[in-house]
Amino acid sequence: MRGSRIIEYSIKLADPGAHLLEAELRLGGTTPDGQLLSLPSWIRGSYLVRDFARGVVELSVEIDGRTERGRKIDKSTWRIEKGGKDIIIRYEVYANDLSVRGVHFDTTHAYFNGPSVFLKVHDRENEPYFIKIADNGKGWKVATSMPVVEVDDNGFGEYSAESYEDLIDHPVEIGRFSLGQFDVLDVPHKIAITGRHRADMDRVCRDVNIICEQHMQMFGEPAPIDRYLFLVTAVGDGYGGLEHRYSSSLICKRGDLPRQGVDKVTDDYRKFLGLCSHEYFHLWNVKRIRPAAFAASNLSEEAYTKMLWIFEGITSYYDDLALVRSGLITRASYLQLVARTITRVLRTPGRLRQTLEESSFDTWIKFYKRDENTPNVVISYYDKGSLAALALDLTIRSETDNAKSLDDVMRRLWRTYGDKGLPEGGFEELAEAETELSLTNFFDPVLRSTDELPLSELLEIVGVEFNRRPAANATDLGGALGRKDVTPGPWLGVKSAIKAGRAKLRHVYADSPAANAGLSASDEIVAIEGLRVTSKNFEAMLATYKPGDTVEIVAFRRDELMSFMTELAVPPKDTCDLWLVPEPAVDVLENRENWLHGSQSVRSQE
Repeated sequence: MRGSRIIEYSIKLADPGAHLLEAELRLGGTTPDGQLLSLPSWIRGSYLVRDFARGVVELSVEIDGRTERGRKIDKSTWRIEKGGKDIIIRYEVYANDLSVRGVHFDTTHAYFNGPSVFLKVHDRENEPYFIKIADNGKGWKVATSMPVVEVDDNGFGEYSAESYEDLIDHPVEIGRFSLGQFDVLDVPHKIAITGRHRADMDRVCRDVNIICEQHMQMFGEPAPIDRYLFLVTAVGDGYGGLEHRYSSSLICKRGDLPRQGVDKVTDDYRKFLGLCSHEYFHLWNVKRIRPAAFAASNLSEEAYTKMLWIFEGITSYYDDLALVRSGLITRASYLQLVARTITRVLRTPGRLRQTLEESSFDTWIKFYKRDENTPNVVISYYDKGSLAALALDLTIRSETDNAKSLDDVMRRLWRTYGDKGLPEGGFEELAEAETELSLTNFFDPVLRSTDELPLSELLEIVGVEFNRRPAANATDLGGALGRKDVTPGPWLGVKSAIKAGRAKLRHVYADSPAANAGLSASDEIVAIEGLRVTSKNFEAMLATYKPGDTVEIVAFRRDELMSFMTELAVPPKDTCDLWLVPEPAVDVLENRENWLHGSQSVRSQE
């Protein structure tokens, strides 16, 4: 029998039509002064204040048999004024956020992340927490990485967590899902895919196994986990992931999953494998190696760091690199992915306005709060961060004659700061210590200025040709497997959105012909040179002109009709192609092999 200080939750799937979960928190006694309870303001891995308490519909408190309404003292916190021997808090949670961050419940399944559901019991955060999940009688099953106390064959029953932080780090999926299992270096792994799909589960398990083993071997044994779970939700259109210490939550298009009898790694499946790789790498990089500011945070307010480029950018570098190192994709396919990342950065004017450190620090107010001006003032610490990691890796390899690499830096980072807070500037110091190089001249321009990255020169060292050119058309993402010569068409400098068949401007890029003419985001283009424009013919009509032509563009701004004389320009060279140089010099070939083959950890089990 548990002691009187028990903290126990019960979750009931109440009303799928209204998207309501019923939660009950039982406290075996409180102090005479009462008790504070709260929900986090944000979830680790997603750096935006989301105020999860807004999902609580109603909260009541029963103290020794007497029931009263809960009293809030701020947006996320409730106070129980009186103590008692038996406290029961009952509340409903609105569950209609189909994302990797929140809580969702309908007639098809239930999914929840702890910060959306589990109240924190203040001053008792480090005590054991218990959770009971009730069977709804629909033949559903439970998938979670949470430690089991006692459950039935379908996973309904009781689970435990060693602390509140542990409790909210195990997302839960309940429903009908496909389940695959495999071992990675003797560690059991599972993949649960919910949503309608026709995926080849055996192939998914085989390929994800290869990725996981690649990462685990790079960091070296012993593994920091004794189990791992991929929770995948397949939808018509969606993409995203969120990392946890023993699991990850993913959303993908069902078309991203491989079909039976199709052996080719399609672009869509490559995207899914990259997502799995990214979230699994986080198992080390951000879930256990994390900024000191995040380690100290109680999730009630923002935690600031200049190092997100390390945790998301370096992870974004290794997610696709692992695919080629493990043999799942070809080298040409990998270079196409890198080229498309370079293209995205080149097409973002914000790279000339915001540094990587500023992007990391301001993620709370800029990266996750996008608007029509975001491309002009913000650079992604994912995309540019991954290119910074590539540049750092190639720089270290070049200056140490392949004796050291970013792989070595990451292994030392894991040994030194695993489950410890990484101080600001600590990564740079550690990289210099591991490589015995002075890297100030690398880090200062890459992290603290808006200078362009020296990728062309660095890729030349590993026998990769770098080509910048104008885009061939509106759908050209870059990454052509070989040089692609393009006859430049006219450039307006906008990104349009389709709205009821109309061409409405989503973004107007800084210093573009459109911006110089006075066009603005949200303007609806209705005519070019007196001819009607729709979302279907907008790009085609522009393509009939030449750079240097001046055209009249007529647009609605709100309900006012306006005319703009616009001089079309030569498009910028914002599209990148990469390809392997055939028959490179012997030393260049050796550099390439060392880079794309990778180095595994030689550290023995400790």
